[in-house]
Amino acid sequence: MTLDKVVGSAQEAVADIPSGATLAVGGFGLCGIPMVLIQALLDAGVDRLSVVSNNCGVDDWGLGVLLAKQRIAKMTSSYVGENKEFERQYLSGELELELTPQGTLAEKLRAGGSGIAAFFTQTGVGTQVAEGGLPRRYHGDGSIAIASPPKPVQTFEFQGEPREFVLEEAITTDFALVHALKGDRFGNLVFDKSARNFSPLAAMAGRVCIAQVEELVEPGDLDPDAVHLPGIYVDRMIVVGTDIEKRIERRTVREVN
Repeated sequence: MTLDKVVGSAQEAVADIPSGATLAVGGFGLCGIPMVLIQALLDAGVDRLSVVSNNCGVDDWGLGVLLAKQRIAKMTSSYVGENKEFERQYLSGELELELTPQGTLAEKLRAGGSGIAAFFTQTGVGTQVAEGGLPRRYHGDGSIAIASPPKPVQTFEFQGEPREFVLEEAITTDFALVHALKGDRFGNLVFDKSARNFSPLAAMAGRVCIAQVEELVEPGDLDPDAVHLPGIYVDRMIVVGTDIEKRIERRTVREVN
């Protein structure tokens, strides 16, 4: 692995992502999404992707642009609103969905990046998350083609009383795509406020992590205490500049008195 992670273009950065690959993608709603890399992936023509991300963007932005061209075969997400095409594909049986509680999804990515195969959590106990039966794929007639399987549940003594916990397996993927505010040539990354969201966790889970950064600095310019993701997790970087388009999902304002 070379210490200088910077490559010349988004097209070069994603060139080895094949059809059928698994991807972990940072972002939350439209905040902190690696849109330049997503567009390059769309232009590359790959399909049958299995994507792990908190959500799937909207119809014309974020992962929604891949979905609109039917490049995504499966989504693992915690929130699937705001996207009518997602709804259509899922309910018609064109798209597989593994719906996962948000905190559990974050921990599954973190665990995968940390070499932890599985963990126990109380989240989902007593629901279809643990008991199985959540529709993952429908038939065209609306019947369930694939349902989630039951997961092991075990009782532990916790906080002074026996409680049930469900076993959740970690997530690792072939590639990860993330957006960062700053990065140095060695791949150390700093994310901007809430745009940090799932990005470090997605980066950790990918065997190959590709980052787009707004500002490139030299090694040593970043305060080590300010680094959110160490460069050991990052394999390639592109510089996208600070004037890239950043959309707001729902713009709200308050009245000025």
